Amino acid sequence: MRKSNIEKTGNQPWIIVVFIVLSLLIVFPLLYVIAVSVSSDADIARYGYKLIPKSISFQAYEYIFRTPKGLLQSYLITIIVTTVGTTLSLLLTSSIAYVMTRKDYRYSRLTTFFVFFTLLFNAGLVPSYIVATNVLHIQDTLWALILPYGVSAWFTMLMKGFMDGLPFEIIESAKIDGSGEWGIFIRIVLPLTKPALATIGLFYALAYWNDWWLAMLYIQSEHLVPLQYYLQRIMTNIEFLTKNMQAGINVDMSAIPAESSRMAIAILAAGPMMFAFPFFQKYLIKGLTVGSIKG
Repeated sequence: MRKSNIEKTGNQPWIIVVFIVLSLLIVFPLLYVIAVSVSSDADIARYGYKLIPKSISFQAYEYIFRTPKGLLQSYLITIIVTTVGTTLSLLLTSSIAYVMTRKDYRYSRLTTFFVFFTLLFNAGLVPSYIVATNVLHIQDTLWALILPYGVSAWFTMLMKGFMDGLPFEIIESAKIDGSGEWGIFIRIVLPLTKPALATIGLFYALAYWNDWWLAMLYIQSEHLVPLQYYLQRIMTNIEFLTKNMQAGINVDMSAIPAESSRMAIAILAAGPMMFAFPFFQKYLIKGLTVGSIKG
């Protein structure tokens, strides 16, 4: 009887309607961004932001793709940084969390304290800059875009919470069978934590993909500029030209679609991750809900 009542409640139409409305509220802003990105600045100034453009214009994308080599190179740099950085971050985060959950490790509590301490207190920008430039000497290299985000204390604590749910008897039985520490970690622990790895990996990938701050601090070479910083510089140039025009300097703004370029930049920056998200969705939902049901 209880099961049938639950199924009956789950099939109520109003629940479906609520989720449809919520989905539309999420999709409509994205549709607005796409619509504005393919509108002309003249139509935007005259009619405002419209969900259905008065006329289709790809002037914003033509302006951004005016130098395709730089854009494609920045995409390549971002893809490399995101791939290598996410892989390295998952390896470091999971290995530290695994050490913190081992009951037979003498310094597990001390390690947990150090990780939690860095979650509460941060040294700040100046010490991290000195370490990156004067100690590690990674400025103007890809490592400057990867290592500063290598380990997140918050994600490490999340991974620890997931690994705490793994039965320690599995590790003991693997040790009895002669498996080494790396064998236990790679062959047993990592496959069992796949949902958590996918969830945290998605957050790491988003952090690497959306970052422009590290490039502004450490990158001088034009060949190492990531996508977000490249698009941010385009937007800065448009704003600079707009201010010069307002100051009375003769600038032809008809060839520079300021408003639509902002939306086109948002589409180019977020588009690849939106296509990649569905592949992680199954593991993401499981990773976020694991441990919430007991018994």
